[in-house]
Amino acid sequence: MTASCGAEGRAEPLQLRVNGRAQALAVPREASLLQVLRNDLGLNGPKYGCGLGQCGACTVHIDGMAARACVIPAHGVAGRAITTLESLGTRGDWHPVQAAFEEAQAAQCGYCLNGMVMQVAALLAREPGASEARIRSELSGNLCRCGTHIEILDAAQRAARRLRTTQP
Repeated sequence: MTASCGAEGRAEPLQLRVNGRAQALAVPREASLLQVLRNDLGLNGPKYGCGLGQCGACTVHIDGMAARACVIPAHGVAGRAITTLESLGTRGDWHPVQAAFEEAQAAQCGYCLNGMVMQVAALLAREPGASEARIRSELSGNLCRCGTHIEILDAAQRAARRLRTTQP
């Protein structure tokens, strides 16, 4: 597959593991992970926001940790497990964080939603009973321009409570 990711330069072979599937691509060395995910693999969960890794719209999981895909070179994550919103859960079988966001009606325009959900999911995978203060700290680098911060915090706390009660 030839890169359509928009990065300049000569395409080089790249093996990625995205959402549990091996992907063989050819992309320029300077291509960001976000460019490859969106333009080459057609995954629209991660969004292009600031392009500087500061807003969180592009958040994905790399080996289970939240990471900003817009500032990560795609070639730098070869062989690592990359998870996008598309494989976190599905309609009818939502991940607990996605279900909580839906219940709390925590989406306005939806642009920040990917980053918020992915950031909270990574936190709660490590700390299922995270406190409100911990959730606030974790989300402090994710921006929401619509002002649904109260609903987002409510959703994150719902998910934490749900996960806390299901842990042995």
